[in-house]
Amino acid sequence: MPETKRTAGGVLGGLLGVVGLSAVAGVLVAATVTPAIAISGAAASSAITLFDNLPSALEIDELMLPTTFYWMNYDTGEYEVMTQFYDQNRDPVTFDEVAPVMYDAILSSEDKNFYSHGGVDLVGTARAVISGGEQGGGSSISQQYVKNILIQKCEAEVGTGDDADMTQEEKDAAKDACFTDATVASGVEGYQRKLQEMRYAIALEQKYSKDEILLGYLNIANFGGQNYGIGAAAHYYFGVNPADLTLGQAAALAGMVQTPNLYRLDRPDGSWTDKDGNPINSAADGYSLTKKRQTYVLDRMLADGKITQEEHDAAVAEPIVPVITPADTGCGVVPGKAKYFCQYARGIMENDDAFGETKEERTKLLKQGGLNVYLTIDRRLQQAAEQAMTDNVQTSIDGYASAETGRLGAATTSIETKTGRILEITQNTNFSETITGDPNYSSLVYAGNLKYGGSTGFEGGSTFKVFTLLEWLQEGHSVNEVLNGNVQVFKTFRNSCFGDITNNTTLINNFAKSSGYVGTPMRFTADSLNTGFLAMASKLDLCGIEKTAAKMGVVRGDGSPVEVRVPFQVLGSNNIAPIDVAAAYATIANNGVYCTPKAIDRITDANGNEVALPAASCTQVLEPNIAATAAYALQGVMTNGSGRASNPYDGTPILGKTGTHEAKQTWLVASSTNVTTAVWVGNSVGDADVSRWPWNHLYTRHSVAKPILRAADALYGGDGFPAPDSNLTKTVLYDLPNVVGQSVEAATKTLEDAGFEVVVGDPVDSTEGSGIVAQQDPGAGKVAGGTVVTLRPSNGQGVAVPGVSGLSISEAQSRLAGAGLNSAAGSCPTPGSTAKATGTNPGEGSVVGRGSTVNITVTCTAPPAPAPSP
Repeated sequence: MPETKRTAGGVLGGLLGVVGLSAVAGVLVAATVTPAIAISGAAASSAITLFDNLPSALEIDELMLPTTFYWMNYDTGEYEVMTQFYDQNRDPVTFDEVAPVMYDAILSSEDKNFYSHGGVDLVGTARAVISGGEQGGGSSISQQYVKNILIQKCEAEVGTGDDADMTQEEKDAAKDACFTDATVASGVEGYQRKLQEMRYAIALEQKYSKDEILLGYLNIANFGGQNYGIGAAAHYYFGVNPADLTLGQAAALAGMVQTPNLYRLDRPDGSWTDKDGNPINSAADGYSLTKKRQTYVLDRMLADGKITQEEHDAAVAEPIVPVITPADTGCGVVPGKAKYFCQYARGIMENDDAFGETKEERTKLLKQGGLNVYLTIDRRLQQAAEQAMTDNVQTSIDGYASAETGRLGAATTSIETKTGRILEITQNTNFSETITGDPNYSSLVYAGNLKYGGSTGFEGGSTFKVFTLLEWLQEGHSVNEVLNGNVQVFKTFRNSCFGDITNNTTLINNFAKSSGYVGTPMRFTADSLNTGFLAMASKLDLCGIEKTAAKMGVVRGDGSPVEVRVPFQVLGSNNIAPIDVAAAYATIANNGVYCTPKAIDRITDANGNEVALPAASCTQVLEPNIAATAAYALQGVMTNGSGRASNPYDGTPILGKTGTHEAKQTWLVASSTNVTTAVWVGNSVGDADVSRWPWNHLYTRHSVAKPILRAADALYGGDGFPAPDSNLTKTVLYDLPNVVGQSVEAATKTLEDAGFEVVVGDPVDSTEGSGIVAQQDPGAGKVAGGTVVTLRPSNGQGVAVPGVSGLSISEAQSRLAGAGLNSAAGSCPTPGSTAKATGTNPGEGSVVGRGSTVNITVTCTAPPAPAPSP
C-alpha cells in the first residue's frame, strides 16, 4: 500500500514540543473556526501559518459501489437483479430515504453540535487532543466524513500499481492499515493527522451543505465487514429499508460506526473475545457489547431531547434481534445452472481489455465501479436447457472421475443467429468456486473458452467438417460431385501455407469401421463420412480450410489459431469452445454473416451513462450463395442423416451437424434461421469411451438437444432457408483420359492425377509389349468423379490375326501358321470345287494368343459343267 504523505511533520513536531500539544491545538482550532478571537505570540502565529498551509482541497471520489448484473423477466418485461459484485456492499440513498430517527441517533451519538459548528467540534477536539495517546475520538461528522473519504481513497489503491501482485492476505492487511492510519495514529503523527482532518473538514463545510455532508457520511461509513452505508447496513442487519428503521435498530446501527467490526450482529458465535479468549458479543449474550453501545446512543438521544423517557426505556428493554439478509453477491447466488452464464459474463468483465488494461483495473471496476450490466440471457430458454440437462446428464459417474478414465462433462449454449446474443449457457456440474477435487462441482464454464470461461474447449470432431464443406463450395465444387469415399490412404494434400503433403501414409478409418463408399459431399455430410471428407480435402488447399474456420470466429479454446495442417485435423482434432462452434453455424444460418458472440447487451455507470462494450460486430464472411448451399446440405443431416434424432419436427426448418471424436467427445449443433444451439457431451477430463459408460452417451446429445431446439423454435420461430446455388448443386462429370499404350505405372499416375482410383486387372493377350496397358475399363470419355478405372496390361503374347481373304485354303493356312497360329478350314462338298478363303473367326486384326486356332471361312466354286456330247 502506498505510504500516506505527511506534510510539515518535523516543523510541527518541534513546534508542538515548544508550545505544548493542547495549547497549540486549541489555538489552531480557535483561530480557524473563530477568527474573531485575538491570537498573539510568535508560536501561535507560526502554528496558524502552518495550519493554513496544510492542503485544504479534498476531492470526494465516487463511492465504491457494487456492480449489478441484470436479467430480463419476460413475464413483466422488466429487468431484475441477478447478482452483484463488490468490495464494499453499498446501496446509496437520498436524504429522504433515511428515517429521521436514524439522523437523530447518529447526531446525538457522534456530533450533537453538527448543525451549529463550522466543521470542527471545538470542545470534542480539544478534549481529544488534551487527552493525548491515540487520536481516535473527538471528531465531528464532517471530520469523520473526511476520515472515511481518506480510507476509501487508500483502500482503492490497494493492489494497484507496484502492489498489483499482492496476495489476498496482503491486500486485507493493507486495507486494515488504511483504517488504522486514518483513525488511531498516535504521537506527533497523530496530531498532524487530526489537524489535517480538521483542515479538510472546514474546507468541506465551505463547499457542501450540512445535509449533503451528513448524507455523504451515512452513505460512506462502514458498518462492519463489507457493509458500507446506511442503505446496505439496514438491509443486511435488519432486512429493511433505511426509511423503515425503528428507534432500536437505528440506535444499534449508529452505535456501530465507531468500531464497526466489534459491534457486528452477523456473528452469532461472537464478534470479539475477552482476555481469556472467550467469545463475546454473541447471540448467547444478547450481543452484549452492541447492546451496551446502543444503550449509550439511546441515552444521548434522551439527553438531547430527541426521544421521550418512555421511548428510551422501551428501546433499551427490547432485545436486539438481527435479521441477517445477505446481499446477492457473486455467481454462486444465481438460481440454477444460470450460474455458469453469470460466470461467463463475469469473465468478460474481468478479462476483456475494454474494461481496463490490467486484470487489477478490471476487477476493481467490477467490484467498485457501480456498473449496471444488462445480460443477454433469455431465462425462458435457459430454464428449458437446464431441464434438458438435468433430465439427461448426471453431474458425474461413479468410477469415472480420474484423468486416466475420464470425467463426464456436458454443456449447451444457444445464440441468436442475427445478433450473436448468447441466450443460454448450462452444464451438467454444480457450480462452486471453493469445492475442488469433487467431479460433481466446477466453476469452469465448459461452453466458453479459456479467456472468459476458464475452459480450453473440446475436440470438435465432425462439427469441424463444415469448414471443408464450405471451402469445397468456395472453390466452385458442387455438393453433387461424385467422389471416391472408400477407406484408402489419401497420399497427397495441398497446403499453400505450410507446405504440401506428398506422401501421406496414414490410413484413417470411419466411425464403426465403415468401409465408405463412392458418393457425393451431400451424402458425406448427411452421414458424416470421414473418408468422404478426406476425399474432398485432398482436392482442396488445407490452408483454405483453416482460413475459412478462422474468418468464422473459430479459434482453439486457449485462444490460439485453429490448425488444419495434417489430414486428421480436417476431421476435428482441434479443441474448440461450444460458443464458437455455435457462432460458426449461426453464420451459415444467417446468410453468411458472422456475429461476434456476446453475453452483455449494455452497461451503464452509476450515473446512467453508457459504458463502451467489448468490440462486437456482424460481418459478411461467406457469400450468401455459399451459405445457402451449405445450409441445403446441412438440412439433410437433420432430416435423413446423423442428426435426425435431435430434430423436434415442429415445422421449423433446421440445419445441423453431429460430431464425435474418438468416441470421447460427442456434439450436436443445430440452427433455425433465428437460434443456433450447440450441445456437447463427453470427457471434461481424460479419454474415456463414452459409449462404454453406464449408458451410451453417444446418444445423450440428442436427448439434451431436442427439447432445447423445441423450446427455441417455440420462442423465436424460424423461416425457410434460401435456395441453394444451382451451379453448386449440379451433377458434375470428369474427363477420363485414354491411357491404352502407356505403361501401367504411367497410366496409373495419369489417372490418379486426374482424381481417379486405379485397379490393375489380370494381363490380357495383346500385341503390345509386356506391361503396356492393353485395355481400360471404362474407356476414355465423360464419367462421374470417383469412378474406379480397371487397367489390363499386355502379357506380350498376343498375335493379330492376319488377313487371308481371297487366298486358297493352303495359302491361308500357311499365312496363319507364319503368324504362329493354328488353323482349321472346311472342305467343299462337291468334288472338283475350288475352295477360297473369305475370312477368319476371330476376324482379321483380332488379337489372340499365340498358338490359338483360327477358323478359316471357306467359299467353294463348283467346277464347270462338262460339255454336252456331240
